[in-house]
Amino acid sequence: MYKNIFYNTIESNFTLKYKSNITNWLNLIALNEKKKIETISYTFCKNTTIKKINNKYLTHNYPTDILTFDLRALHTQPISADIYIGIDIIRRNAVTYNTTFELELLRVLAHGLLHLIGYDDTTVAAQKQMREMEEYYLKLYMQK
Repeated sequence: MYKNIFYNTIESNFTLKYKSNITNWLNLIALNEKKKIETISYTFCKNTTIKKINNKYLTHNYPTDILTFDLRALHTQPISADIYIGIDIIRRNAVTYNTTFELELLRVLAHGLLHLIGYDDTTVAAQKQMREMEEYYLKLYMQK
């Protein structure tokens, strides 16, 4: 079992289920993309916390579903990152996109890792590719 992905919760009573399955899946994503994960710390938090982090580091005064901080000096190094997950936003987005909380959470976990792998979502074409990769890896998870 991989010991390179960690899950934390601050200012929230959220508990991640199926940690081992999710960790194996995230490592499989990296492996499929020919990348290695050194360490990723996922921290689950409420709107107030992720809004503060978003404001401090990106000067955006609103909460978001995910903030990814790449800790590598070079993009060619194994992946090392801190990722903050806005649980309240994920719950809201699950309703908005007519999906389950669990699937939306998995999508966001993969989304952050895909950014670290090198996928972008700043253009319409890149957003489409990112969504396709998220869907591909969600299907892979669901096959287990």
